[in-house]
Amino acid sequence: MTDLTQGSLQRHLWVMAVPMMIGMFVQSLYFFVDLYFVSSLGAEAVAAVSAGGNLMLLIMALTQMLNVGCVALIARYTGARQNDEANVVFQQSMLMGGALALLTLLLGFAGSHFYIQLLSSDLQVQQQASAFLTAYLPGLALMFLSTAIAAALRAVGVVKPAMQVQLVTVLLNILLAPVLIAGWGTGYALGVMGAGLASTISVLVGVLLLWRYFLRSDHSVLQTPKSWHFNAKVWRQIAAIGIPAGGEFALMFLFTAFVYWVIQDFGTATQAAFGIGNRILQAITMPALALSFALPAIVGQNFGAGQAQRVRQCFRYGVQQMALVMLVLFLLCQVLAHPLVALFSTDPLVLKEGELFLRIISLNCLSVVLVLSCSGMFQGLGNTWPSLLSSTFRIVAFITPVMWLSTQDGFSPATVWYCSATSVLLQGLLSFWLLRGQLQRSLQGLQH
Repeated sequence: MTDLTQGSLQRHLWVMAVPMMIGMFVQSLYFFVDLYFVSSLGAEAVAAVSAGGNLMLLIMALTQMLNVGCVALIARYTGARQNDEANVVFQQSMLMGGALALLTLLLGFAGSHFYIQLLSSDLQVQQQASAFLTAYLPGLALMFLSTAIAAALRAVGVVKPAMQVQLVTVLLNILLAPVLIAGWGTGYALGVMGAGLASTISVLVGVLLLWRYFLRSDHSVLQTPKSWHFNAKVWRQIAAIGIPAGGEFALMFLFTAFVYWVIQDFGTATQAAFGIGNRILQAITMPALALSFALPAIVGQNFGAGQAQRVRQCFRYGVQQMALVMLVLFLLCQVLAHPLVALFSTDPLVLKEGELFLRIISLNCLSVVLVLSCSGMFQGLGNTWPSLLSSTFRIVAFITPVMWLSTQDGFSPATVWYCSATSVLLQGLLSFWLLRGQLQRSLQGLQH
């Protein structure tokens, strides 16, 4: 366990974030390797995997619910030295993870075909997306178990084991991608199904390694449950904190699905460009995400210990560090947009549309600083409803003008990207305003 209520907040922020950054950097390497081998199969394959992989955002909505609720409650109990209550939360988060994994498999296999048909009218894209999801869904289901274990460890300040496991699983995924997708060494290429299978195998290995670490290690606070009894009260507590945060990812799923739907008339090349650009954007925002993921445990422990001033300082340090990181990444996208897209496609139209997407959407980089900083603070304070409110506002501020503009002459993909960039800026400003009010209410009764 790491006591986050003492010592330098900046140091705690980076000590927790750097391991996650390393893991996310390797994760981004997987994104690129996977995309490289899939893109060699053609624009239809890229569009299929991107559209099918968008379901991961829906799964992330549920894993984020579990993750945020678990971290917030365990961190708060840990800061208040209530270790028994922290262990009860861990036990129930594991049970909830198992239930959600089963639900993912049942609903995923039952409804994936209908979902794919909504996003693309291209029969070849539909067939490849279906093959990809058949192999990928078990991996998505297993993410709930790995999330429950990693979140509990992060809540008590233990982040290196999860990072190390992530490194192993991502490296395994990178190794499996050319073997299963392109048939390296076997001569039997599975294509897009191989991409899904590589992910599933890697996630399974990750779950086993994390649980093995947990069983063999002393965490001071967390202990292996002696029994597994359902506790409805704790489930409600986890859900009350986690559902709004999970709702944010559900809205991201809705946003991405809407974009695929609204640009489908521009052709498969535009959808492929969006898929490539989106993967690149996800990779370059990972450092800021790591800093955001480090905030809740630090804020939660200090909030539980009654340290109001340190809670306020968390936001200032979070914004400062994220802004430095995202400024560099924004400049990277502006300068190297064409070479980045060219790594994954030689199609002239895909290159043109992908470069345009990156140059416009990277304007989000600075707005995202406010969004992620506020989100991390809300999670640590145990009230994530304001984040959901600002995310909902963003979706409405995006979809409403795009739907109207799509009926006008001159509507183009660039119109969609500019509307998206504007909506994120508005979301960041609203999140900051809501956080100011939340801090005043939450810290009013604390002494220092």
